[in-house]
Amino acid sequence: MSAPVSTPVREPVWRNPSFVRLWLGETLSQAGEQIGTFAIPVLAVLVLDATAQEVGLLSAAETLAFLVIGLPVGAWVDRMRKRRVMMTADAVRALALASIPLLWWLGALQIWYLYVVGAVVGGATVFFDVTYQSYVPRLVRSRQVTAANSALETSSQVARVGGPAASGGLLAIMPAPIVVLATSIGYLFSFGFVASIRDDEPKHERSEHASLVREIGEGLGFVFRNPLLRRIVMMTASANFFEGFVTTLLSIFVLRTLGLSPAVYGVVGAVGAVGGILGAVAASTLSRRIGEGRIIVVAALVASTAPFLIPLTSVFSAAAIPLLIVGDFFFVFAVVVYNVGQLSFRQRICPPPLLGRMNASIRFVVWGVIPIGGVITGLLGGWLGVVPTMWLGCLLGLLACGIVVFSPLRSMRQLPEGLEDVPIDEGRP
Repeated sequence: MSAPVSTPVREPVWRNPSFVRLWLGETLSQAGEQIGTFAIPVLAVLVLDATAQEVGLLSAAETLAFLVIGLPVGAWVDRMRKRRVMMTADAVRALALASIPLLWWLGALQIWYLYVVGAVVGGATVFFDVTYQSYVPRLVRSRQVTAANSALETSSQVARVGGPAASGGLLAIMPAPIVVLATSIGYLFSFGFVASIRDDEPKHERSEHASLVREIGEGLGFVFRNPLLRRIVMMTASANFFEGFVTTLLSIFVLRTLGLSPAVYGVVGAVGAVGGILGAVAASTLSRRIGEGRIIVVAALVASTAPFLIPLTSVFSAAAIPLLIVGDFFFVFAVVVYNVGQLSFRQRICPPPLLGRMNASIRFVVWGVIPIGGVITGLLGGWLGVVPTMWLGCLLGLLACGIVVFSPLRSMRQLPEGLEDVPIDEGRP
């Protein structure tokens, strides 16, 4: 692999034109995605009158690809030119989502079709996410990776603020299927900016690669032989599973249980997501002051306690909106700080030829539990009720936080800089 296309180490990442194009494309893509992510559950609940089980299945369909193709995608991405993979993923997502308003206009839209679109878009997202996380270290130098990730997280959180607010406003004046068009448009803009990136990534020859099974094994082995990385992956997977009890049922909880309007729901999400922007901006500073290992532990603790405020609104309904805002604010703030820290760590220690497989292996574990959790959440929501299921998820998520609290990360100010500094557990696969 040729040297990354980058400016000198001391120059800011914003002077790298290739990274700026990637950042612009990802920002516009995220803006459209946030509008659609908010509008589709509202469409399911208010237009198609979805039940708790159907909302759970929709959540499962949207993330099913991480479980089904999550592992081989990493090996495939390592064999392909990454810019082309991202362009194809954007095109597929744009076309799939554009079909929703078309079928609605024809009077043929049904809940099962949202499952299909969710699965297709989820599959394309697996390819895009694994690829772009493997592409960042190629565009910037090693010591710029954290700054690049912070920039991408910042734009993602800006989209989290503007997306729900814009979606809520649009839903007040137009049908939800039309609002979904904004997501499709966002992916088209992302396609254009990614297509404009110029790099010299060579074509990968078939002879350069071992068997697919062996390459998948190499990615899994790298992740699970590293005790620190293994702890982080287990913690993230547990959090995604149990916090899904809250996030999956949130649309039903807010729109039906609390009786808030879609517009208010959007504003609450937008104001709460300001925490994500602040988290992305503050991640590097907090990491330096608290410590690279310690900040992961602290962020995990905050992210595990903040969701308790959401079902608490059913007890203090008069303060529902402030509690939702505060809970979402601290949850998203902590999740972003956690993600910037752990993502920068794993990108730093992973050899470039393994980046795709490493990211795919982690995504397979931490996102693969989400569709399983979505189905279980829907069943529990229909059996126990929406609010009890949320309380259960909050409690189990807090208990799972012990995976990193009681680990060496708690006392580490500095994480390893390279693979040679990382302890390896030879007893693991």
